[in-house]
Amino acid sequence: MIKKISTLGVLATLLMGLSIVGLEAAPPQQEAVITSPQDRDVVRGLLVIKGTATHPNFWKYEVYFAPEPNPTDQWQLLGLHEMQVTDGRLETWETSLVPDGTYSLRLRVVRTDGNYDEYYVRQISVVNAQPTETPTATPTPLATRTPLPPTPTVIIEQPPTATPRPTSTPGPAGGTPEPQTGTGLNITAQGLGKALLYGAGATVGLFLLMGVITTLRRLISWLIAQF
Repeated sequence: MIKKISTLGVLATLLMGLSIVGLEAAPPQQEAVITSPQDRDVVRGLLVIKGTATHPNFWKYEVYFAPEPNPTDQWQLLGLHEMQVTDGRLETWETSLVPDGTYSLRLRVVRTDGNYDEYYVRQISVVNAQPTETPTATPTPLATRTPLPPTPTVIIEQPPTATPRPTSTPGPAGGTPEPQTGTGLNITAQGLGKALLYGAGATVGLFLLMGVITTLRRLISWLIAQF
């Protein structure tokens, strides 16, 4: 019985010792830390500052920036907050409002008794004025088209035209050509008849017109005499 009690006591002592060693070996919890950006980062534009700002006696936390290499007396306040943050956004920094160069960031977690913990990020390069590097792409060569064979030209050959040879007209046996009859005027009986009819019609029409005019004159004269 005594041996069992001694064994239990030894085991309990060993467990307590291991617990104490484990507690002493556990790393202390960071209550003021910036996780992004980190030392020597290159930034431009609107920068989101991430990290943790907590404490059992938390009052507030403050985020500052300053140009390097000697930022001791040049810290400028970016923001002051009275709510704790655990692995989240602490502040935003519009880096386009400052000249390009190297800067430091400072996180200060202030406790209710006025004491504080601080965390620094060094050598942050602000490069808003420099062009953004673009990857150089190798241009893809265009496919070479195989030229088509030339279209053959169709030539249509015309058969040669035979030149007619002059033919001789046989004349009379005596060799004397016959005289041609007729005049230069081509007057036919039908055409002469039509011309005579047109002339007669025109003459009759003229006489009728003169008769009508004479009758009208006489009628006008009689009417004037009546009145």
